Amino acid sequence: MPIVKYRRATKPLWYEWDRKAQKCGLRHTVYAVNGDQYTGEWLDNLKHGKGIQVYKRTGAIYSGDWKFGKRDGYGSYSIPDPVTKEYKKVYAGWWRDDKECGYGKKYYPSGESYEGEWSDGLRSGWGRMYYRDGSIYEGQWLVDQPNGQGMLWMPNEDRYEGGWKDGKKHGPGKFYYLEKGQLFEGIWAADIPKCGIMIDFCRDEAPAPTPYPIPKV
Repeated sequence: MPIVKYRRATKPLWYEWDRKAQKCGLRHTVYAVNGDQYTGEWLDNLKHGKGIQVYKRTGAIYSGDWKFGKRDGYGSYSIPDPVTKEYKKVYAGWWRDDKECGYGKKYYPSGESYEGEWSDGLRSGWGRMYYRDGSIYEGQWLVDQPNGQGMLWMPNEDRYEGGWKDGKKHGPGKFYYLEKGQLFEGIWAADIPKCGIMIDFCRDEAPAPTPYPIPKV
């Protein structure tokens, strides 16, 4: 009885190449088609774990946690200075779904900075903002603007304490004119005081008090 030998089935070469190309675990630098490069951990062909990403177009670097291909966890994002070429930190803090989320600090090109809570890439929650003119706002934020209760310190040490809405003074509040030694307490609407009372406050310690004290009612 003749013996029939069947040719052993072989898988195409691309199948083996694809198997070897599957990225899982720690890998050396992997280059993307657009020139970006990533060094770190993978899971099922997705960046997952600790890793460093260098973006070809901008030269920016992200170093931190990844989850299923997106920045998620704690990490820092830096960009090179166009003149010195040295890296300047833009954001350091927590991320979720590729956006700033949780507590973090961000540095703006204008020299301003924000430290506090984030949600979906926007300032939301409690935070402190340092402005270029020397002013400091500390309080509640919503959708990237002061909303709720907060305090604003001016460069001349005057300050406002009270309500905010859409980035403007709104609702009950107090404005301390420490340079003149006066205090205004009242209601604000869209940054404009609508009604209230003005009294002397620490007038004897004020650097530039008004010529005459405010009479008591």
